[in-house]
Amino acid sequence: MPRIIGVDIPKEKKVEIALTYLYGIGRALSNVVLKEAGVNPDKRAKDLSDEEVSRITTILQKGSLKVEGDLRRDISQNIKRLMDIGSWRGMRHKKGLPVRGQRTRTNSRTRKGKKRVNLAPVVKKEAPKAKPAGK
Repeated sequence: MPRIIGVDIPKEKKVEIALTYLYGIGRALSNVVLKEAGVNPDKRAKDLSDEEVSRITTILQKGSLKVEGDLRRDISQNIKRLMDIGSWRGMRHKKGLPVRGQRTRTNSRTRKGKKRVNLAPVVKKEAPKAKPAGK
């Protein structure tokens, strides 16, 4: 399994598709990187030579592309900044609600989580005790 920037890419897939397993790389960027590295996109990942893997890795590292850890860190810092300044988007992130203007009356179950049914625990009231006859 070839390893690029700390990620094992699947060996049975074409290199064009296998590179998309890296966070921040899609099909278009994958093709640009392969063209720059001089690698055939139809080649399987298991057939890549060590020299080709190193060329792809250097292109991804030297370029102004943010992939994997750097990109994840930047995105989480941006979200944290929005929450710290108290912007609308930041508050929506904090509350776990949709951020981009979607309705929440229906739908948005992905962000809100499993539906919580407000059922109070059912407690049976005891029947009043009968007063003893007599006094």
